[in-house]
Amino acid sequence: MTLFTFNRISHKILGVVGLVMATGLVGLVAFYVHEEEENLLAQNQRVLINVTESVVQSLNAVMIAGYADIGAMLSERLKSVPDVIEFRILRTDGTEAFQDNRTVKAVNERLGDDRFPLHKTDALVRVMPGLHPRLVEVQKTGQPVTYIDTQFGGERIFTILAPILHQDTCRRCHADETKLRGVLKLTTSLKAVDTDIASTWQHSLLILGLTFLAVMAISGLLLRRAVIVPIQAMTQAMHRASGGDLSQTVPEVSRDELGQMAKSFNAMIGQILQMYDGLQQERNKLTTILLGAQEGMVATDRDGQVVLVNPAAVELLGKTHERIVADGFMALFDDPDWMLLQLGRPPEGDQAPIQTLAYKDRILSVHVGQIAGSEGQIIGSAALMRDVTQETRLREDLRRQSDTDALTGLFNRRYFDGKLATEHALALRYDHPLSVFLFDVDHFKKFNDTHGHDQGDRVLQHVATAFRQTVRPMDVACRYGGEEFIAILPNTGDEAAAAVAESVRRAVESMVVDGLSVTISIGVATFKKGSGEEPDALVKRADTALYAAKKAGRNCVRQAEPVAS
Repeated sequence: MTLFTFNRISHKILGVVGLVMATGLVGLVAFYVHEEEENLLAQNQRVLINVTESVVQSLNAVMIAGYADIGAMLSERLKSVPDVIEFRILRTDGTEAFQDNRTVKAVNERLGDDRFPLHKTDALVRVMPGLHPRLVEVQKTGQPVTYIDTQFGGERIFTILAPILHQDTCRRCHADETKLRGVLKLTTSLKAVDTDIASTWQHSLLILGLTFLAVMAISGLLLRRAVIVPIQAMTQAMHRASGGDLSQTVPEVSRDELGQMAKSFNAMIGQILQMYDGLQQERNKLTTILLGAQEGMVATDRDGQVVLVNPAAVELLGKTHERIVADGFMALFDDPDWMLLQLGRPPEGDQAPIQTLAYKDRILSVHVGQIAGSEGQIIGSAALMRDVTQETRLREDLRRQSDTDALTGLFNRRYFDGKLATEHALALRYDHPLSVFLFDVDHFKKFNDTHGHDQGDRVLQHVATAFRQTVRPMDVACRYGGEEFIAILPNTGDEAAAAVAESVRRAVESMVVDGLSVTISIGVATFKKGSGEEPDALVKRADTALYAAKKAGRNCVRQAEPVAS
């Protein structure tokens, strides 16, 4: 288990104090160690510069005296000094002196004798490239140049390139007029310096840790007595109050900010008690209204959790209260996509739009919308539902009765007029053909006169059945009046319309009603775009074609003459 967390204000205060103290102390230690490192490196540099200057002076002395071999021995001896990694005497082109006979031969030739013996080996040893930046810098400035490198194993090394200046006495043996005669390269290990720096770091960090612990201990004690204990007392009182114990008060023991906080808390508790009593009364009233309402109500909070379901909603949805809460608001009507669509609809005025929904064995009138707070923020969602099954069925029956012929069950003249106007407008817009065919029962008056009106009604019913069963699903079969029937054929040309009409004629011709044969005569008319023909004129042409069929002997189909564009 974690012993120290930042869930308490005491831990946060101590954490902030510790962070500030640690930052300051670490910065101070880093600055001190950095300065110490700079001082050690500067001291090491001064020592090495002094050493190289002494070596250069000694080298000049032995060379002027004519003892060049001593210079080579001096170079070898210095290589054995502790911490010296490399000591070389270089020419200005980066090659090592005293390792070949180039200089000896040039001097002997200038002096005209063999005063200086040749070396046993004559190998040209290149130590640095002739254009090495550090070597070029020494040649330009005539001053020592130092730099630090890191070896492969991580050990740092310090290198100094000291100039060997060309003096007047040197020109007796050397003919060149350059300012620089050569360069002395000395490389030493900084391991001892790095060890001192590491030791400084260790001691500094130890002192830092002890100082930090002492400051934190003292700060913790002072903060606990002055701040943390009063805050904890107030926090405990608030925690008990949040659990419903509104009898809690906090002692007002001081006049500082904590005392003012305690005073404000006590005043707040008093106001909450008054508000709680008022809310409890309002809640009792609201509960009475919800339980007695005939409309179903379901509401959620801002997180979408169902928090209100009244008994009417349980009855209308056919679910238990627990099931409604568990399934969630979006599954209220078992169709989350539909609910999402309703929540996204813009409101009509101040209310959500009303939708009619067939759910299980009921038809419900449903309001679904979001609840907005005083500042426009969404604080929940709600659904109101009412059973309109009986109302809807009654309305459908009335509509059906108003559009349907009672005797035949076909659409009536009123429905036909509205439907034809709609199809005529669609034909104009989309440049589709539109046809109608009108027919009546041949010699129908004889059926009534000979066999009575009941027999005539049965004939009309059988003709209507054959008519309805023969036309296509897209066609609209209507009773036009008396023994006349009419069909609307959307998106149908004259030839196809004539074929459908012929099928109806054959279907009627083939049936027998109470031992009686029945035939019909049909007139077909087709509307084409550009003719300017109105719906009434189209029906009139079909009626003219019907009379043409009767004159042709009845029991046939005739097409109306087309209208000129």
